[in-house]
Amino acid sequence: MNDEATGAPEASDGADPDVVEAATEPSVVLGDESIEQLNSAYLKIREQLGRVIVGQDAVIEQLLIALFSRGHCMLEGVPGLAKTLMISTLSRSLSMSFARIQFTPDLMPSDITGTDVLQENRETGERTFRFIEGPLFHEVILADEINRTPPKTQAALLEAMQERQVTVGRDRHELSDPFFVLATQNP
Repeated sequence: MNDEATGAPEASDGADPDVVEAATEPSVVLGDESIEQLNSAYLKIREQLGRVIVGQDAVIEQLLIALFSRGHCMLEGVPGLAKTLMISTLSRSLSMSFARIQFTPDLMPSDITGTDVLQENRETGERTFRFIEGPLFHEVILADEINRTPPKTQAALLEAMQERQVTVGRDRHELSDPFFVLATQNP
């Protein structure tokens, strides 16, 4: 049942009606100028990608929708459909860093997240761990053939995609913002 005045669900379970109403309202309201700027940026990027990638307009549109909505994308297709070229062109057109990760059966989670390396200070002899970032610390990632890699490595990628962070040992490391993953798999 909805409240006739606001269209919000009635709080029949004892919930505060103000909280229910607030939860149904959009959290971000864009003005006409912001919408126009977003549309203009979308059209420019789509045009730049269309110069390089021919005949993939629907794929480009879906890719940009995922990017603008802070989501990720998965493409399934045979080799040779310009997936790498598409995502690298996207990253260049937006001046974003790019990494391609070829997922193989022997790829380990630390190969994509990074790892702690033991370093010794030559002057004091003190040993400390230093984190070396993996390819997930780029802004745009092409995760190629994700279906070929072990579940632990897939889980590390999924953590990065969902939480926008990676966990190495006991430490959590925040990823860049924006962070966009285009995953591919062959049929």
